[in-house]
Amino acid sequence: MVQTNKLKVFNDPIYGFIGTPNELIFELIAHPYFQRLRRISQMGMSYLVYPGAHHTRFHHALGSMHLMTKAIQTLRWKNIEISKEEETGLLCAILLHDIGHGPFSHALEGFVVPGLQHEQLSLKFMTALNKEFDGQLDMGISIFKGEYPRPFLNQLVSSQLDMDRLDYLKRDSFYSGVTEGNINSERLISMLNVVDGNLVVEEKGIYAVEKFLMARRFMYWQVYLHKTGLCAEQMLIRIMQRARKLVNEGNVLEGSEAFLFFLKGISGTSIPATTLNKFAQLDDVDVVSAIKSWQQHSDVVLSKLCQMVLNRNLLNVKIKNRPIAPEKLGDKLEQVRNELGLSASDATCFVFTGEISNKAYSGNHQAISILKKNGKVTDVLKESDQLSLKALSKTVTKYYCCYPKQAV
Repeated sequence: MVQTNKLKVFNDPIYGFIGTPNELIFELIAHPYFQRLRRISQMGMSYLVYPGAHHTRFHHALGSMHLMTKAIQTLRWKNIEISKEEETGLLCAILLHDIGHGPFSHALEGFVVPGLQHEQLSLKFMTALNKEFDGQLDMGISIFKGEYPRPFLNQLVSSQLDMDRLDYLKRDSFYSGVTEGNINSERLISMLNVVDGNLVVEEKGIYAVEKFLMARRFMYWQVYLHKTGLCAEQMLIRIMQRARKLVNEGNVLEGSEAFLFFLKGISGTSIPATTLNKFAQLDDVDVVSAIKSWQQHSDVVLSKLCQMVLNRNLLNVKIKNRPIAPEKLGDKLEQVRNELGLSASDATCFVFTGEISNKAYSGNHQAISILKKNGKVTDVLKESDQLSLKALSKTVTKYYCCYPKQAV
């Protein structure tokens, strides 16, 4: 009998060849739960702004795992003991950290499964996989939950300088073409060390950390919170909300079985295995397919919104530094009501306001620690001579309003 080779290699446009370190990792990648990530877009609706941003959570998960292997190598070179079991646990945790994302990633988070964030769903998937793989994910789950007694292992997976962020900034910069986000992940990883069980960055790597935090700020304002992408995602949310309302009123809508199951809405945060399996059948294709059929629906609000998103005839969007006075949108609401014959509440699907905020660095939550040459450990803000870096620790809030450019 011929033994199949389970140590495969993926060709990644960012890092080159990415290997599968062991058979467990290969089996996890091959699992249908993980393969679904090929059909979950990494950046939601950002492709409507940046045409190249069609990469997926599958790309990102493999890239994050690759960076984790580099981080493990670096720390071992510096005589930080990481056992084989801990290595496998780290790789499992980072590989599966985003497996709980639903269609269009963050765009529909909280809608498909109300009350549960993707991290909580990721943990549910890990638990289900651990049962299937006879407990081989015990270590990975412990690290992911932050329960393992060596904190730096969790910090490599989830902190303000983790392998997740190092990959998505570099990857999203590459695919969007926004070069300001192109960080030097190799330099950052080479500067990692561990003191008293916690992850630190050696002092000579402080400029790479500064560049990383500045890049994160640029990427949020320029890409993740870009006004057009923001508007498209808000329109997508309103399509889903309208569809849910119609379904719960007894209307028949087209869609896959799994999609219609979640469209009706589920209550509670306790998800049985059958519901988790239904969620595992959901991806971007379900949503796009439904929107394509709904553009012909008799409900004016649903059909118009679907047509607008599909044809990229998006609402106008303005970003302000102060909250938008409701009375300023009164004329826009009245115009939409008259042109489409809508009620006041239905018109708010086309005219609405909201707020966005960005905080590139938090000094209160898992601060980035700098290891000085004299052995002392301090916060990056204390060591940085960049005034702009200190400003990044403040939350910046902006306000947006969306309304039709012309007659819809």
